[in-house]
Amino acid sequence: MRWCRSSAVRARVTVTGVVLGTLTALTTLPVSAAPHRSTHTVPHADADGRAYGFAADARRVPGATGTTDAALLEPGGTYRSTLPAGGAAYYRLDLDSESTAYVSATAVPGPAATVSASDGIKVSVQDTDSHSCSYDRATVGASRSPRPITAWGAREAGKPRCAGSGTYYVVVERTGATTGPAPEPWELELTVATEPRPARAGATSAPEDWDSASPAPPGGRPERRPGGSGFGSATAVGQGVWSAGIEPGQTLFYAVPVDWGQQLYATAELGSASGTGHRFTAAALNLSLHNPVRALVEDAGTGYDGRQRSAALGPLPPVDYANRHAPVERVRGLRFAGSHYLVVHLAAQVAEKVGPGPYGLTLRVRVRGDAHDGPLYAGRPVPAEIFEVSDGERQAPAGGTGGGGGLITALAVGGLGAGTAILAGLAVWTVRARRHADAP
Repeated sequence: MRWCRSSAVRARVTVTGVVLGTLTALTTLPVSAAPHRSTHTVPHADADGRAYGFAADARRVPGATGTTDAALLEPGGTYRSTLPAGGAAYYRLDLDSESTAYVSATAVPGPAATVSASDGIKVSVQDTDSHSCSYDRATVGASRSPRPITAWGAREAGKPRCAGSGTYYVVVERTGATTGPAPEPWELELTVATEPRPARAGATSAPEDWDSASPAPPGGRPERRPGGSGFGSATAVGQGVWSAGIEPGQTLFYAVPVDWGQQLYATAELGSASGTGHRFTAAALNLSLHNPVRALVEDAGTGYDGRQRSAALGPLPPVDYANRHAPVERVRGLRFAGSHYLVVHLAAQVAEKVGPGPYGLTLRVRVRGDAHDGPLYAGRPVPAEIFEVSDGERQAPAGGTGGGGGLITALAVGGLGAGTAILAGLAVWTVRARRHADAP
């Protein structure tokens, strides 16, 4: 087959357009897009700003009433299900003996649901003989405001119980008073991740010598950064000062990359409201920190009466693989690097006692410490990048109130570098095409 000159020109123009389009896309990516996290969500209730954003790629699975018909949850998957009022839902895991498996369950009461402080969920992982590998609880809490709540379970490799390969079951149960004349089912979002064993044995106790003094929160003018509506759409932020509007009953999600050896500090501030005569709302603002497998690490809260208030996380240790051996849950949770989630909820009762809002929210984030290499795993986690901080995330603002310019720069430079290579290759291809076209 002979190439003609017009064919070469048309092909060259087409490829050039593709390259330029690719460069344009790379240099205009929003800074809030996390490199390995889906930003597409499905709201729990249409046209409601308080709705939870379920991941669009979440696969619907039934919650079985017993183990016999339990649906399989696969590592790396995100699932959507339903938890009946006053009941339990069963799911199945097929696990090897070498990896630790983590399961999270986020329960979402309807925005208009009536809930008590004790209403919540319990998550357990069990073997085929009903031995419990782990269990965790989460409750709505003192705010009595319907909000997404997350509990988790694990099958840890190397433990005396639940050590073998085979079938395991995830049991999600409703707990509490199931308030109301006819409690409604809650929607569930489920995730599964696996972590391989380290290639070499390491410390068997958590580090005890770490800086427990909280540094001053970052200052300066906040940069606008609306929060996501769920874990899957969490807005990526780095160190800095960020602002958003939040309505009563709304929950906002932010993702902060925290590498091995780094400490995270965060404070949420609720701005003052106009007018006088406001009534006090107890437990109005809640700030919680969740690790990459969505397990709760720490939370803090404050009441609100229209005057500015803040809630700050307590001092937390640097991220370290050996933290899993600590006796305290808030330390055990900081066991791997990756995206950690800051979740902010404003109680629905604020609308009645102070006003409908929205209210000004300021999030102050500081990440302290030099990152270092983590453990060398004997295999790959699933999802593959869950316990890593990507190169793009490392370019998040390193101080002050920068709003992600580093991330944009990294994407632009990476895009231009890739584009330059493509264009160079295109030039070589063009020369060769011309030679073919000119050949007799």
